[in-house]
Amino acid sequence: MDTHAGKKGRFSYNKLFKLLIDKGIKKKSLCELAEISATSLAKLGRGGSTNTEILCKICCALDCDVGDIMELVRE
Repeated sequence: MDTHAGKKGRFSYNKLFKLLIDKGIKKKSLCELAEISATSLAKLGRGGSTNTEILCKICCALDCDVGDIMELVRE
């Protein structure tokens, strides 16, 4: 029996923005380090969806794991 049937969730990238603050990295600098567009980063700030390539670039630039920058929030 699937106990999660009908439940919804979303990904939150609040951990990413907290990590940037903790490391003293500005959003513009992350875009340059990760070679991603400001539009892609802004989309994450609004809780929008992205592809795994963007997430991989961010993790490599920040030397972290995907769980360090995002989390599933169940609604």
